Amino acid sequence: MSAGDSPEPAASAREAAGTPSPSAAMRIDVLTIFPDWFAGPADVSLLGRAASDGTLDLRVHDLRDWTTDRHRSVDDAPYGGGAGMVMRPDVWFAAAESVWNDLPPAATVGRDGPPPGAAHTVGGERPRTVLLTPRGMPLTQRLAAELAAEPRLVLCCGRYEGIDERVHEQVATDEVSLGDFVLLGGEVAAAALVEAVVRLLPGVVGNEASPWDESFSDGLLEYPHYTRPARLRGLDVPEVLRSGDHGRVAAWRAEQAELLTRRRRPDLLGG
Repeated sequence: MSAGDSPEPAASAREAAGTPSPSAAMRIDVLTIFPDWFAGPADVSLLGRAASDGTLDLRVHDLRDWTTDRHRSVDDAPYGGGAGMVMRPDVWFAAAESVWNDLPPAATVGRDGPPPGAAHTVGGERPRTVLLTPRGMPLTQRLAAELAAEPRLVLCCGRYEGIDERVHEQVATDEVSLGDFVLLGGEVAAAALVEAVVRLLPGVVGNEASPWDESFSDGLLEYPHYTRPARLRGLDVPEVLRSGDHGRVAAWRAEQAELLTRRRRPDLLGG
């Protein structure tokens, strides 16, 4: 959110974040045991439009394609005992290597995975690979802008009790969380990350300045919005917004943003 209506703050924010140029397209690969989960969200609204116009190349992969047994097992009992099942590292290594390097599952199934400290590739470079996990760093607007500057992302959706620690260490470049709570799996978090990132790509949102004129973009919550009718059930739109005075409007919005942030999220102000 900027303090006024001028496009300059938005442009500065985009440059600082390194957001791709309008001609760039972003590829996002998602690894999950529930690929059908993404069939609906990926086809509707602005995500669907971004995919159809070539701004977004979203590819969803079934993790079970890299299993080696007839049950297509992706999990096993944890060493040391305990409740729940843990997702197997061999399946994740094979899947990640295939997706990173655009190889079919048969090219990596059965491999032991790269040894510790070795390159994580089979003839190619590892893209930014994000593991969605409750123990990850919080997904913030700043992080979304950083990820939007990447040409490609790979998102890893965990399930069950968790994923073998070697996947955290050897596959993921980042670990990201939606917040201090636990979901059934990483799919919801991955979908949220995709939306947060893709809406920052040039051309996805109708008003180019809009994604940079909102909550968290300058460390504050967004100011209140109003539209027609000017009066509804005795509730009026603030006079300043109907004044036509852009200076007054900018000052009012900045003041309201700070007041709202101080009341609801004082942590953003350092207090």
